[in-house]
Amino acid sequence: MEIKELIIESHQIAKSKGWWDEERGIPELIALMHSELSEALEEYRDGESLNLRFKGDKPLGFTVELADVLIRIFDMAGKYDLDLDYALKEKIKYNSTRNYRHGNKKA
Repeated sequence: MEIKELIIESHQIAKSKGWWDEERGIPELIALMHSELSEALEEYRDGESLNLRFKGDKPLGFTVELADVLIRIFDMAGKYDLDLDYALKEKIKYNSTRNYRHGNKKA
């Protein structure tokens, strides 16, 4: 599945589940992305496997929390009609031209 298709599907699901019944701004959406990253950190800290696991039918784990980050990003991209596919390709292309550690940055 292409990124554009994932954006459309993620946004359609979010709308159908009521997450866009009221308008939400970009700061709130970014905070939700942060929360998913924090949940991934907690999964890591719990010492569970980094791979997908299930509790009944529900997927769980570090990898699932990273997937939730992407779903949040795709939902926002769908709402605001962002060409994330193009931006991602352009940024990867640019990164390939950068200096080693971007000029010796620490992080």
